[in-house]
Amino acid sequence: MTANSADSGFVARFEGIAAEGVRDQYADGKAAKVWEIFIGDKNSRTENYKNFLINLLKSKNCKRILDVACGTGVDSIMLLEEGFEVVSVDASDKMLKYALKERWNRRKEAAFDNWVIEEANWLSLYDDIKDVVKDGFDAVLCLGNSFAHLMDSSAEQLQHKKAIKNFEKCLKPGGVLIIDHRNYDNILETGATPAKSLYYNSSHTADIKTSVLFYCGKPTFVAMDYLIEANNLTSEFRLTYYPHTLSQFTKIMREIFGDKAEHQIFGDFKDLNEIQNPAFYIHLMEKGLK
Repeated sequence: MTANSADSGFVARFEGIAAEGVRDQYADGKAAKVWEIFIGDKNSRTENYKNFLINLLKSKNCKRILDVACGTGVDSIMLLEEGFEVVSVDASDKMLKYALKERWNRRKEAAFDNWVIEEANWLSLYDDIKDVVKDGFDAVLCLGNSFAHLMDSSAEQLQHKKAIKNFEKCLKPGGVLIIDHRNYDNILETGATPAKSLYYNSSHTADIKTSVLFYCGKPTFVAMDYLIEANNLTSEFRLTYYPHTLSQFTKIMREIFGDKAEHQIFGDFKDLNEIQNPAFYIHLMEKGLK
């Protein structure tokens, strides 16, 4: 497929720019409107996900958390309610308005009154929020397949490396990055995306149509057209993703954190030896003490 035919055949529906260099795919508000229903609010969030994340954070003695892909704030709210100190950022102001509304509604609670929410760009994240980084966070979270939204046309994936380096800089020594991506190995092989996921309250998902764009024989991005029906509301929107393979993503993580850094990989909240062909891979990378 040529570059011209790719441009004519695959057009992202969300042209808003939240911050320089990072496209806001939620800018028209369509996805943001139904996203919290789709992923499940704080009361319907799947227990296996909640228990996995909280137990993992507590096992690493994490107290101060930076959520770099907070979206509507679902995970940040869950962590605040569990007693963590949370700073939340996202590239989409349309998503953040739901988090800001929740903070205002619960402002009489100390945890919510102290909740820091910012619109931020991963490519300049450390410089953008260094006043709140202070000595560093115990954990940086980038979950829900969010990192794959960052496109990178360079053969060396320079923007991806720059963003993850910013995540690493925000960690204190001994802190952990918890970051995930869909099983793009399987998506590229089958051309399909599982409609069901342990992350989401996906009983509301009617359909996800998946398209894979190859350029010069290499998969360039994956487009997912969502049709979601929830609460008498039908919403259609397209989100586009960079297809990280497991080996490729692991290589980048080790390049930035070092080969000696502790690196654990989970599949759908389980050890990889307990599950075959998971929908999601979750990486835990620990920053060295030096």
